[in-house]
Amino acid sequence: MNMKSEARSEGVVTSRGQLVIPAELRRQYNIGEGTRVRFENTGLGILVRPVTDEYIDSVKGMLSDAKLPLDIERDPDREIR
Repeated sequence: MNMKSEARSEGVVTSRGQLVIPAELRRQYNIGEGTRVRFENTGLGILVRPVTDEYIDSVKGMLSDAKLPLDIERDPDREIR
């Protein structure tokens, strides 16, 4: 691991549940206003990942063998068979 990945930062959660990501991390991971993030429960804590083009490219095709309907996003309440 390099030193940057071992660095620790803290933030404060507001009464509205908002969390400020430290500026250094925002710059390092190209997180700007409006950037979507994904929260993952790792079992040891919460992992926050920016939803960037690189992240989207890394998960493309994950469900290619799941036989999902083509229009699932248009009819999300439909039962999948």
